[in-house]
Amino acid sequence: MTDPLKSRREQILDSASVLFSERGYHATSMRDLAGELGMQGGSLYAHISGKEELLVEIVNRASRQFDEALFPLRDVTLPPEEKLREAMRRHVQVVADNMESATVFFHEWKHLSPAAYGRVTGWRDSIDAFYRELIAQGVQAGAFRPDLDPKMTAYLVLSAVNWAYTWYRPDGRMSPREVADTFADMLLRGLRTNA
Repeated sequence: MTDPLKSRREQILDSASVLFSERGYHATSMRDLAGELGMQGGSLYAHISGKEELLVEIVNRASRQFDEALFPLRDVTLPPEEKLREAMRRHVQVVADNMESATVFFHEWKHLSPAAYGRVTGWRDSIDAFYRELIAQGVQAGAFRPDLDPKMTAYLVLSAVNWAYTWYRPDGRMSPREVADTFADMLLRGLRTNA
């Protein structure tokens, strides 16, 4: 059901997010999308140039949501453990609040054209660098073990928070914050200098 208060383009993007997340990018046709919106297939082209434009926009929108949630933490003064915990909370919250677009972002981006694919891998590298910085700062401050490999530790954190889209359910027993705190509690036990 489309939201009549949203622009037609936003309605198209929302419906594409749902269909791409449920069926996959390649298995969703423009006819499927038009049917979901109650439109004629040709009418879609008055709003978009094609299916890949939708995928690019969904992926770009998702990356902006992560950037806006995470990158302001760089300027926040918190102990290393708390900063990592807060990053994980924000990351899981973005996933939980945007399950369809998160699914498309993490699973369907591989179908992008080479130029768009390069932008996504660039974004992925910037998020990876963000988490590596958090780990390295914790090591430097003496809060995390000196033998930690920031790269491998960042991969572990990202594996936990990114994959929530595959199993998290909003009607489940845990809130996004509780999920992130549970992950953080387990991870921090292994990262602390006194572990």
